[in-house]
Amino acid sequence: MSVHHVEQHKKDNEVSLLSYNIQGGIETRGFHHYFIKSWQHVLPHSRKRENIDQVAGIISDYDIVALQETDAGSLRSNFTNLTEYLARKGHFPYWYNQVNRNMGKIAQHSNGFLSKREPIEICEHKLPGMIPGRGAIHARVKVGGSELTIIVVHLALGKQTRMQQLGYISELIQSDKHVVLMGDMNCESHSKEMEYLFKNTHLLEPEYREHTFPSWQPKKNIDHILVSSDVKVTGGSVLKHGVSDHLPVSMKIKIGTTH
Repeated sequence: MSVHHVEQHKKDNEVSLLSYNIQGGIETRGFHHYFIKSWQHVLPHSRKRENIDQVAGIISDYDIVALQETDAGSLRSNFTNLTEYLARKGHFPYWYNQVNRNMGKIAQHSNGFLSKREPIEICEHKLPGMIPGRGAIHARVKVGGSELTIIVVHLALGKQTRMQQLGYISELIQSDKHVVLMGDMNCESHSKEMEYLFKNTHLLEPEYREHTFPSWQPKKNIDHILVSSDVKVTGGSVLKHGVSDHLPVSMKIKIGTTH
């Protein structure tokens, strides 16, 4: 798999992270928008470019960004690869797009990975489930002389399938020391699925449990940035703005020989 880039970035032992489900650039300010704007999931709209430009402004200050519900370049995005567009607009030298549900010219549902640090390696995984269309991006970057593993996911809506997917991810990260798991996990930090994840991996329960969904009146914390015990968290928050039905979640981490 090739990773696209245009320039280099200075390395250090601190990294700022952001995870954001951008809902394909659709602006959602209430439940009624799911109905009156449903056509925007399959057709282009002039407002989407303004929304995506706003997303670019939000993400540009971070080192590594995980995107969910982006599009690889179909009719609904006016044939624009949104991950690539956001990488260039937000000044990210490296980007990777994973198409998980390819509906041809109609829609190409994707996860995205944007980075200002050159990846050592990057690949993708198809996550288990009865209905195909869920995947994970698996990247490694150099941070402070160590390797940081980053997994970008958008998990299934069904609890049983999420358990299978987190089981797969648990095996995937077993041998890695410094790990970040980030994305829309469709379950809260106190759920059975997350309890399973914490029990079977060295990932820690989140220090920041602010609600992210729905964005106009957040009641659930289903968007997460989780780190392993060898990663020090130095800050984090949920951003109170955006265009999607999800709020972006941010975190600052530090990797070193001692904490």
